[in-house]
Amino acid sequence: MDLGLKGKVALVAGASQGMGRAVALGFAREGAKVSICARGEAQLKEAAEMIRRETGGEALATVADMTKAEDIQRFVARTVEKFGRLDIVVTNAGGPPPGEFMKFTDEDWEKAFHLNFMSALRLAREAVPHMRKVGGGRVVNITSYSVKEPIAGLVLSNAIRSAVIGLAKTLSRELAKDNILVNNVCPGRIDTERARKLSQARAERLKRPVEEINREMAAEIPLGRYGTAEEMAGLIVFLASERASYITGTTIQIDGGLVRGIQ
Repeated sequence: MDLGLKGKVALVAGASQGMGRAVALGFAREGAKVSICARGEAQLKEAAEMIRRETGGEALATVADMTKAEDIQRFVARTVEKFGRLDIVVTNAGGPPPGEFMKFTDEDWEKAFHLNFMSALRLAREAVPHMRKVGGGRVVNITSYSVKEPIAGLVLSNAIRSAVIGLAKTLSRELAKDNILVNNVCPGRIDTERARKLSQARAERLKRPVEEINREMAAEIPLGRYGTAEEMAGLIVFLASERASYITGTTIQIDGGLVRGIQ
Protein backbone atom coordinates (compact mmCIF):
# COMPACT_ATOMS: atom_id res chain seq x y z
CA MET A 1 0.00 0.00 0.00
CA ASP A 2 1.33 3.42 -0.98
CA LEU A 3 0.79 5.68 2.02
CA GLY A 4 1.35 8.86 0.02
CA LEU A 5 4.19 10.10 2.23
CA LYS A 6 6.94 10.50 -0.35
CA GLY A 7 8.28 14.04 -0.25
CA LYS A 8 6.31 14.96 2.87
CA VAL A 9 8.10 16.49 5.86
CA ALA A 10 7.53 14.90 9.26
CA LEU A 11 8.65 16.47 12.53
CA VAL A 12 9.00 14.02 15.43
CA ALA A 13 9.76 15.19 18.96
CA GLY A 14 11.67 13.10 21.48
CA ALA A 15 13.12 10.93 18.74
CA SER A 16 16.58 9.96 19.95
CA GLN A 17 15.33 6.61 21.27
CA GLY A 18 12.29 4.45 21.87
CA MET A 19 8.96 5.22 20.24
CA GLY A 20 10.01 8.58 18.83
CA ARG A 21 12.98 7.11 16.99
CA ALA A 22 10.90 4.22 15.66
CA VAL A 23 8.29 6.68 14.36
CA ALA A 24 10.89 8.82 12.61
CA LEU A 25 12.42 5.72 11.03
CA GLY A 26 8.97 4.60 9.90
CA PHE A 27 8.35 7.90 8.13
CA ALA A 28 11.75 7.82 6.46
CA ARG A 29 11.11 4.30 5.18
CA GLU A 30 7.97 5.63 3.48
CA GLY A 31 9.95 8.33 1.70
CA ALA A 32 9.27 11.27 4.01
CA LYS A 33 11.93 13.71 5.12
CA VAL A 34 12.24 13.74 8.88
CA SER A 35 13.18 16.33 11.46
CA ILE A 36 13.91 15.00 14.94
CA CYS A 37 14.79 16.48 18.29
CA ALA A 38 15.86 15.45 21.77
CA ARG A 39 17.79 16.97 24.67
CA GLY A 40 20.84 14.69 24.41
CA GLU A 41 23.02 15.62 21.45
CA ALA A 42 25.10 12.46 21.14
CA GLN A 43 22.17 10.02 21.10
CA LEU A 44 20.21 12.34 18.81
CA LYS A 45 23.02 12.41 16.24
CA GLU A 46 23.26 8.63 16.40
CA ALA A 47 19.53 8.35 15.69
CA ALA A 48 19.76 10.69 12.70
CA GLU A 49 22.72 8.76 11.29
CA MET A 50 20.89 5.47 11.73
CA ILE A 51 17.85 6.82 9.86
CA ARG A 52 20.02 8.07 6.98
CA ARG A 53 21.98 4.83 6.84
CA GLU A 54 18.97 2.50 6.90
CA THR A 55 16.69 4.46 4.57
CA GLY A 56 18.91 6.69 2.44
CA GLY A 57 16.55 9.51 3.39
CA GLU A 58 17.08 12.96 4.83
CA ALA A 59 17.09 13.49 8.59
CA LEU A 60 17.61 16.82 10.37
CA ALA A 61 18.59 16.70 14.05
CA THR A 62 17.97 19.59 16.45
CA VAL A 63 18.87 19.61 20.14
CA ALA A 64 15.76 20.88 21.91
CA ASP A 65 14.02 20.71 25.27
CA MET A 66 10.24 20.32 24.88
CA THR A 67 9.60 22.25 28.10
CA LYS A 68 11.10 25.42 26.56
CA ALA A 69 8.99 27.51 24.19
CA GLU A 70 12.03 28.99 22.45
CA ASP A 71 13.42 25.50 21.72
CA ILE A 72 10.14 24.42 20.15
CA GLN A 73 10.03 27.56 18.00
CA ARG A 74 13.60 26.94 16.85
CA PHE A 75 12.89 23.27 16.13
CA VAL A 76 9.96 24.09 13.84
CA ALA A 77 11.76 27.04 12.21
CA ARG A 78 14.86 24.95 11.40
CA THR A 79 12.67 22.24 9.90
CA VAL A 80 10.88 24.63 7.54
CA GLU A 81 14.12 26.42 6.68
CA LYS A 82 15.78 23.12 5.76
CA PHE A 83 12.94 21.40 3.91
CA GLY A 84 10.72 24.29 2.80
CA ARG A 85 7.49 22.89 4.23
CA LEU A 86 5.93 21.02 7.13
CA ASP A 87 3.23 18.36 6.74
CA ILE A 88 3.27 16.19 9.87
CA VAL A 89 3.93 16.79 13.55
CA VAL A 90 4.23 14.01 16.13
CA THR A 91 4.24 15.36 19.66
CA ASN A 92 6.18 13.24 22.12
CA ALA A 93 7.90 13.87 25.44
CA GLY A 94 9.07 11.79 28.36
CA GLY A 95 6.51 11.04 31.03
CA PRO A 96 6.36 12.67 34.47
CA PRO A 97 7.62 10.72 37.50
CA PRO A 98 5.47 8.06 39.17
CA GLY A 99 3.94 8.64 42.59
CA GLU A 100 0.70 9.16 44.47
CA PHE A 101 -1.24 12.40 44.83
CA MET A 102 0.04 13.65 48.21
CA LYS A 103 3.67 13.21 47.19
CA PHE A 104 3.69 16.00 44.63
CA THR A 105 4.12 19.75 45.07
CA ASP A 106 2.84 22.60 42.90
CA GLU A 107 6.26 22.66 41.24
CA ASP A 108 5.92 18.98 40.30
CA TRP A 109 2.53 19.66 38.72
CA GLU A 110 3.87 22.66 36.81
CA LYS A 111 6.78 20.62 35.44
CA ALA A 112 4.43 17.87 34.26
CA PHE A 113 2.13 20.46 32.70
CA HIS A 114 4.95 22.01 30.69
CA LEU A 115 6.45 18.65 29.73
CA ASN A 116 3.34 16.90 28.48
CA PHE A 117 0.66 19.53 27.83
CA MET A 118 2.40 22.75 26.84
CA SER A 119 4.86 20.89 24.60
CA ALA A 120 1.98 19.44 22.56
CA LEU A 121 0.15 22.76 22.48
CA ARG A 122 3.22 24.74 21.40
CA LEU A 123 4.27 22.28 18.70
CA ALA A 124 0.80 22.35 17.17
CA ARG A 125 0.60 26.16 17.38
CA GLU A 126 3.97 26.57 15.64
CA ALA A 127 3.13 24.02 12.96
CA VAL A 128 -0.38 25.05 11.94
CA PRO A 129 0.58 28.15 9.89
CA HIS A 130 3.03 26.06 7.84
CA MET A 131 0.46 23.31 7.31
CA ARG A 132 -2.07 25.84 6.10
CA LYS A 133 0.41 27.01 3.48
CA VAL A 134 0.63 23.53 1.95
CA GLY A 135 -3.10 22.83 2.11
CA GLY A 136 -3.30 20.62 5.17
CA GLY A 137 -1.40 18.40 7.56
CA ARG A 138 -1.44 15.92 10.39
CA VAL A 139 -0.88 16.26 14.13
CA VAL A 140 -0.49 13.03 16.09
CA ASN A 141 -0.04 13.19 19.86
CA ILE A 142 1.66 10.31 21.64
CA THR A 143 -0.02 10.09 25.04
CA SER A 144 -0.65 6.98 27.17
CA TYR A 145 -3.35 4.42 27.75
CA SER A 146 -3.80 6.21 31.08
CA VAL A 147 -6.22 8.55 29.25
CA LYS A 148 -8.52 5.56 28.78
CA GLU A 149 -7.91 3.84 32.11
CA PRO A 150 -6.06 5.77 34.85
CA ILE A 151 -2.99 3.93 36.11
CA ALA A 152 -2.39 3.57 39.84
CA GLY A 153 0.65 5.53 40.99
CA LEU A 154 0.76 7.76 37.91
CA VAL A 155 -1.45 10.65 38.97
CA LEU A 156 0.59 13.28 37.08
CA SER A 157 0.37 11.35 33.82
CA ASN A 158 -3.30 10.47 34.31
CA ALA A 159 -4.31 14.09 34.73
CA ILE A 160 -2.00 15.98 32.38
CA ARG A 161 -2.20 13.58 29.44
CA SER A 162 -6.00 13.63 29.63
CA ALA A 163 -5.83 17.39 29.10
CA VAL A 164 -3.98 16.76 25.82
CA ILE A 165 -6.96 14.69 24.65
CA GLY A 166 -9.33 17.59 25.32
CA LEU A 167 -7.07 19.97 23.42
CA ALA A 168 -6.76 17.60 20.47
CA LYS A 169 -10.51 17.05 20.18
CA THR A 170 -11.07 20.80 20.12
CA LEU A 171 -8.33 21.36 17.54
CA SER A 172 -9.68 18.56 15.34
CA ARG A 173 -12.90 20.53 14.95
CA GLU A 174 -11.32 23.96 14.63
CA LEU A 175 -8.73 22.88 12.06
CA ALA A 176 -10.85 20.51 9.96
CA LYS A 177 -11.66 23.33 7.53
CA ASP A 178 -7.90 23.62 6.87
CA ASN A 179 -7.60 19.87 6.19
CA ILE A 180 -5.44 19.52 9.30
CA LEU A 181 -6.27 16.25 11.04
CA VAL A 182 -5.54 15.81 14.75
CA ASN A 183 -5.44 12.42 16.47
CA ASN A 184 -4.05 10.81 19.62
CA VAL A 185 -2.26 7.50 20.01
CA CYS A 186 -2.19 5.85 23.42
CA PRO A 187 0.54 3.26 23.88
CA GLY A 188 -0.06 0.54 26.41
CA ARG A 189 2.88 -1.42 27.74
CA ILE A 190 5.52 -0.89 25.08
CA ASP A 191 9.05 -2.18 25.62
CA THR A 192 10.89 1.13 26.02
CA GLU A 193 13.27 2.71 28.50
CA ARG A 194 10.31 4.52 30.11
CA ALA A 195 8.46 1.22 30.66
CA ARG A 196 11.55 -0.37 32.15
CA LYS A 197 11.99 2.54 34.58
CA LEU A 198 8.36 2.28 35.70
CA SER A 199 8.75 -1.46 36.30
CA GLN A 200 11.91 -0.82 38.30
CA ALA A 201 10.15 1.83 40.41
CA ARG A 202 7.26 -0.55 41.09
CA ALA A 203 9.64 -3.35 42.04
CA GLU A 204 11.46 -1.07 44.48
CA ARG A 205 8.18 0.14 45.99
CA LEU A 206 6.93 -3.43 46.48
CA LYS A 207 10.39 -4.75 47.43
CA ARG A 208 10.20 -7.49 44.83
CA PRO A 209 12.46 -8.58 41.94
CA VAL A 210 11.88 -6.58 38.78
CA GLU A 211 11.75 -9.82 36.75
CA GLU A 212 8.65 -10.89 38.68
CA ILE A 213 7.04 -7.51 38.09
CA ASN A 214 7.74 -7.72 34.37
CA ARG A 215 6.21 -11.19 34.11
CA GLU A 216 3.10 -10.10 35.99
CA MET A 217 2.70 -6.95 33.90
CA ALA A 218 3.00 -8.93 30.65
CA ALA A 219 0.55 -11.56 31.90
CA GLU A 220 -2.14 -8.86 32.35
CA ILE A 221 -2.03 -8.15 28.60
CA PRO A 222 -4.35 -10.43 26.60
CA LEU A 223 -1.67 -10.88 23.91
CA GLY A 224 0.72 -11.94 26.68
CA ARG A 225 3.58 -9.60 25.85
CA TYR A 226 4.72 -6.00 25.71
CA GLY A 227 4.41 -4.24 22.37
CA THR A 228 7.36 -2.98 20.37
CA ALA A 229 8.21 0.56 19.37
CA GLU A 230 7.97 -0.52 15.73
CA GLU A 231 4.38 -1.71 16.21
CA MET A 232 3.55 1.65 17.75
CA ALA A 233 5.23 3.46 14.86
CA GLY A 234 3.16 1.60 12.28
CA LEU A 235 -0.07 3.07 13.65
CA ILE A 236 1.29 6.61 13.77
CA VAL A 237 2.70 6.48 10.25
CA PHE A 238 -0.67 5.28 8.98
CA LEU A 239 -2.59 8.04 10.81
CA ALA A 240 -0.26 10.63 9.28
CA SER A 241 -0.69 9.22 5.78
CA GLU A 242 -3.05 9.95 2.91
CA ARG A 243 -4.78 6.62 3.61
CA ALA A 244 -6.14 8.07 6.88
CA SER A 245 -7.70 11.14 5.26
CA TYR A 246 -11.08 10.76 7.03
CA ILE A 247 -9.79 10.11 10.53
CA THR A 248 -9.62 13.05 12.92
CA GLY A 249 -10.46 13.70 16.57
CA THR A 250 -9.82 10.08 17.53
CA THR A 251 -7.95 8.59 20.48
CA ILE A 252 -6.65 5.13 19.67
CA GLN A 253 -4.94 2.80 22.11
CA ILE A 254 -2.34 0.31 20.95
CA ASP A 255 -2.12 -1.97 23.94
CA GLY A 256 -2.49 -5.64 23.06
CA GLY A 257 -6.01 -5.58 24.50
CA LEU A 258 -4.97 -4.30 27.94
CA VAL A 259 -7.60 -1.56 28.38
CA ARG A 260 -10.88 -3.11 29.58
CA GLY A 261 -13.20 -0.26 28.60
CA ILE A 262 -15.30 -0.41 25.42
CA GLN A 263 -14.51 3.15 24.26
